[in-house]
Amino acid sequence: MNPSSLDRGVPAGLPQLLVPLHRRVRGLVERLPVTPPSLLAARVLDRVLLPRLPEDARRALEGHCVELAVTDFGLRVRLRITPAGFASAGEDGDTALRIAATGASYLRLLRGEDDPDRMFFERTLVMEGDTELGLVLKNTLDAIGPLWPRRAASH
Repeated sequence: MNPSSLDRGVPAGLPQLLVPLHRRVRGLVERLPVTPPSLLAARVLDRVLLPRLPEDARRALEGHCVELAVTDFGLRVRLRITPAGFASAGEDGDTALRIAATGASYLRLLRGEDDPDRMFFERTLVMEGDTELGLVLKNTLDAIGPLWPRRAASH
């Protein structure tokens, strides 16, 4: 087995000494229920994204389960938009769209520092499922702009 396949899912820059600990923690996180982090993500998105979400995009996304996987931490959240806002989709039901990336990749996307198309073609961002729904989501987020702008450094 080559080192790159052995270290897949390990955060970049993690000291080699901590890799076994990271794998154990990730294994534990992967077995945790998806609902608690999904509820937290729904509350955050209600404040950060929902007020900026155009009505046509909201209608297109409403009712569909979207799963976000943070691959290097083994974390998953499953969300759907309801008339009341974002909600946990829980473990039940089909996933219409699954998006997977590392935590650092999501952070770069949230800050507008990286291009989602380039990440998709380089396979650092993986999107599976309903292609049309994925395009609606991507185009909407592109039009909205960064959800978590990087703060200017104070001198």
